[in-house]
Amino acid sequence: MICQARAVRARVVQNVSSVLCLNQKVGSSTLSDPTIEKKTEPQQSLDLPWKVIVHNDPVNLMTYVTMVFQRVFGYPREKAEKHMLEVHHHGRSILWTGMRERAELYVQQLHGHLLWATLEKAD
Repeated sequence: MICQARAVRARVVQNVSSVLCLNQKVGSSTLSDPTIEKKTEPQQSLDLPWKVIVHNDPVNLMTYVTMVFQRVFGYPREKAEKHMLEVHHHGRSILWTGMRERAELYVQQLHGHLLWATLEKAD
């Protein structure tokens, strides 16, 4: 009986070790290390300066437009009035130039105040 138990135990150990060896061979051939690919797109289009431009509209009052420029950009009254008059006389004014994410935020805020604003790449 003891001999039979040892023989069974030896077969079990042999089977387990062959299964482990088989798993290692399968695992190494089917799974490989992940490869990290570098982005080939240049980031220049995002990093270029962008212009926030407000266009003239016949709906909003001049005082309202001045107040919006003060609130959104934190401009003093004189600077906000200068931009408002530029919009009124020339049809548009470049209010801010900088990184795209911030420019998009400003355009969104101006749209929230019902002003016609666009975003353009700076030259």
